[in-house]
Amino acid sequence: MVGGGISLPGAVVLAGIAALRAGAGKLQIATCRSIAPLVGVAVPESLSLGLEETPDGVISARAVSSLDPLIDNTDAMLIGPGTKGHDEEIRFISAVLSSCSRVPVILDAGALYAVENNSAILRRFNGTAIITPHAKEMARILDIDLKEVMTTPEKIAVNAAKLLSCVVALKGSETFIATPEGESYCYDAGDVGLATSGSGDTLAGVVAGLLARGASPTDAALWGVFLHGSAGNRLARRIGRIGYLARELLDEVPQVLRSVS
Repeated sequence: MVGGGISLPGAVVLAGIAALRAGAGKLQIATCRSIAPLVGVAVPESLSLGLEETPDGVISARAVSSLDPLIDNTDAMLIGPGTKGHDEEIRFISAVLSSCSRVPVILDAGALYAVENNSAILRRFNGTAIITPHAKEMARILDIDLKEVMTTPEKIAVNAAKLLSCVVALKGSETFIATPEGESYCYDAGDVGLATSGSGDTLAGVVAGLLARGASPTDAALWGVFLHGSAGNRLARRIGRIGYLARELLDEVPQVLRSVS
C-alpha cells in the first residue's frame, strides 16, 4: 500500500486495516518518512516503510527506487489513499506505474491524477488494474462534463474501462463496476452513510485485500463494493443511517464475509 501525506496519515491506516479485514495475510505500507512511525504504531500488524518526502509533506518522486524490495514480494498494490494529486505525487505515481506491471494494482484518490491525459498508463497491466473514482474524478480523468457522468454513469464506466483497459468502480449512490471486455454491474443497496469521510479509503483497502487473496480484478471490485456496502448497512441498522464512521466499517467486514461464506 502506497500513499499518505503528512496531512492525511489516517487514509493509509483505514485502507491498510480494511485490507487486513478482507483477508490480506501480510501488509506493507509505504508512506512519508515523517509519519511512517505513527502509521506503524496505528497498524502494528504492518511493515511501515518511510519514503523520502518533499518540504510540502508529500512523497517525493525520487522515492520510487525504495519500493523495489516491497513490490518484488507483493501480490497486489494499492496506490493513492491520502494523496491529493500534488505534482510531485503524480510524478512519483506515474514512475511507479511505468516500472511495474507484474503486480495487480488499484488506484484511488490522488493516484487517479496520474491517469489524466495518459490513457495508456494502465494498459500495460493487461486488465489487472482497478480504479475507484467518484463522479468528479471520473469526469476529470475523461475530460468530460460532470453532468454527463451523473446522467449516464453506467455508460461512462463502461467507456472508461474500455479506454483504460482496467476495471472501473464508479462510486456513487449507485456504484457501477465495468470491465475492459464491456461487462457492467450495478450495486444499489448502499445507504447514504457510506458518504462519510474516509469511506473511500476503506473501500479501496477491502478491494486490495481481496485482490491480494487471489481474486480476479473483476471479482475483487464486485465483492469489495458489496462488502463495503453491506458493512455500512449493518451500521445503519445498529447506529443510524447517518453518523457512523469509516473506521467502524472495518470491524463489520469479517462478519459480512462470514455471513456469505
